Amino acid sequence: MAAQRARAELLVENLANAETTRTAEGGPYRRKDAVFQSAVVESPFATVLGSLAEPEGVSVAEVVTDQRDPEKRYMPGHPDADQDGYVAFPRINPAEDMVDLLGASRGYEANVAAIAAVKDMIMRSIDLLR
Repeated sequence: MAAQRARAELLVENLANAETTRTAEGGPYRRKDAVFQSAVVESPFATVLGSLAEPEGVSVAEVVTDQRDPEKRYMPGHPDADQDGYVAFPRINPAEDMVDLLGASRGYEANVAAIAAVKDMIMRSIDLLR
């Protein structure tokens, strides 16, 4: 869930800065992507289960910044235009990022549903043992 949340935050940041031509670092905003890796999940049940099962999850290994050249648009009146009248814009495709954001949201929702199902099974087991 934390990995999907981090991915969603990066996608929202990309969408919010899709037209940002000037940043504190200089130049246009650079698109960011989360790179996932599998990770062993620490769980209180892992000690009980021992070597029967090592639960694996996903974590963010790193955040990669797009290093491609920015997109140039001819806008001679823009305050950030170069001597030839071109303005550097971030290489962000809002439609692609919206689809990725929807995927991250669905992944997060699937994790919430799985946790709710496990919680329900535990509660039913407790009820049966009463």
